[in-house]
Amino acid sequence: MTVSPPTDSPPATRNTGPNPAPATAQSVIDSVVAALANTPDPRLRQVMTTLVRHLHAFAEEVRLTEREWFTGIDFLTRTGRTCTDTRQEFILLSDILGLSMLVDLVNHPTGGAASDSDVTAVAMTESTVTGPFYVPGGPHREHGASIAERLSGDPAWLTGRVLDTGGRPIASAEVDVWQNGDNMLYAVQDPAAPPTNLRGVFRTRSDGSYALLGVRPVDYPIPDDGPVGELLTSTARHPWRPAHLHMTVRAPGYQQVTTHLFDDESRYLDSDAVFGVKHSLIRHFHRHAPGEADRPPGVGSDQVWYSVAFNVILAPAALPTPAQETSAAGAQETWDAAR
Repeated sequence: MTVSPPTDSPPATRNTGPNPAPATAQSVIDSVVAALANTPDPRLRQVMTTLVRHLHAFAEEVRLTEREWFTGIDFLTRTGRTCTDTRQEFILLSDILGLSMLVDLVNHPTGGAASDSDVTAVAMTESTVTGPFYVPGGPHREHGASIAERLSGDPAWLTGRVLDTGGRPIASAEVDVWQNGDNMLYAVQDPAAPPTNLRGVFRTRSDGSYALLGVRPVDYPIPDDGPVGELLTSTARHPWRPAHLHMTVRAPGYQQVTTHLFDDESRYLDSDAVFGVKHSLIRHFHRHAPGEADRPPGVGSDQVWYSVAFNVILAPAALPTPAQETSAAGAQETWDAAR
């Protein structure tokens, strides 16, 4: 008995015309975009359609190999596995790619006041990245209180006012502050520190003023023991951030701002690993010798301490469009689910 060699079966017939065209990069993009055409939420439809077009264009431009595609999938998988309740590796990835800063600029295109004496500025204080170490629900503290619950560095007396764009004071504004200590760690990173160390929420007085005792911040490296650190090493970049203090300021009827106060003596102002420095946010920490008569409460007579002033200017809240409200609600639901 003679066995015939196997032959390939003809392709199944589909109702695509007599001579269907072979698949191309453009036909794949068109098919995916068509599949998204009936997305009910118009903003989601716009975001996903644009994402698909740019993502496909990127893969085509760099001629992405299958091995590179798999390496990318593995990197993102490990990034997700690195995330914990106290570490957000995806935010860190967004930060070091400059995406966090770009989103900030797109949403807050302001000029910023150039100095603390510029109380008649027409632009709100410039914002910058939130970073991965913010924990909501900080302890409410009294005017002038210390946020250091243990020895954490040289005391730094921070004062300022919260004003509107016409220079008028905003009373009862909420000033939410967090920072690192002289061990380069935030409380959320430091198992030896109280969870509320170097964190605090303050209310402005009737003249818009606030005051608190923190510590002079220090330069620190972002966590580089995970996938993000591997990427930094592979691209010959350092993980350091310039010394800064974080602040989110909120008041009813005004746009919330999340910003930094940078130390002008930092070595990394021109090479921030997350691209977060803005010139208008840089300040000088003035050194005071031990025993000066005007030292704030909580500073010992034998301690060197610093002082710095930082006014915050808030713009009036803009009324969101229905599309923005829908998008914001969806984003909040996603964030709540992720946490």
